[in-house]
Amino acid sequence: MEIFVLIGILVLVVGGCVCVVWASRGGPRWARGVAHVTPAAGEVLRASSRSSRKSGGQSSSDDGS
Repeated sequence: MEIFVLIGILVLVVGGCVCVVWASRGGPRWARGVAHVTPAAGEVLRASSRSSRKSGGQSSSDDGS
């Protein structure tokens, strides 16, 4: 079951990258919309991973005291 989730995520990522390239070459309007959302989603994921690392690092340093 987990493999299907991972395959689904991989398909979404690859599809987003394809839309970014296609939109840069003048693709259809929906591809430009997906291309606009793809980097924004990446930024959201990057920010959430930064915040989880910060909170995780603080709690682990607090446990060591």
